[in-house]
Amino acid sequence: MSRQQWESLCDGCGRCCLQKFHNGKTGKVTYTWVSCYLLDTQQCRCSDYENRTIRVPGCLVLTPSQIPRLRWLPRTCAYRRLSEGKGLESWHPLVSGDPQSVHRAGISVRGKAISEEYVHPEDVDFYAIGYRI
Repeated sequence: MSRQQWESLCDGCGRCCLQKFHNGKTGKVTYTWVSCYLLDTQQCRCSDYENRTIRVPGCLVLTPSQIPRLRWLPRTCAYRRLSEGKGLESWHPLVSGDPQSVHRAGISVRGKAISEEYVHPEDVDFYAIGYRI
């Protein structure tokens, strides 16, 4: 798979750019509605994709070999689904032919996420999502 093909698997939901809490004892990951400051919360795309790992040291460059170990990726994530031998969802832009379908299906963080720029670090836990995404 070429880099362009790999990158096209991203559905643009923005879920992987949300801050998360990891419970080391249980392994449970709790997402929050607080996003990375580089996420454009309306477009659900990184505002500086090429430089994101420099500007946000914890940002990952996803590779096929990493995906099976990244259990925190959303269940809807195309990278995760393909790694698990599943197909793409009907709302995925590569299936629907429409980059807005991920938003219309309610999968993206559009209208839900708030940038970390507007949240005090001590208040992030108030934005915890009470269900699995």
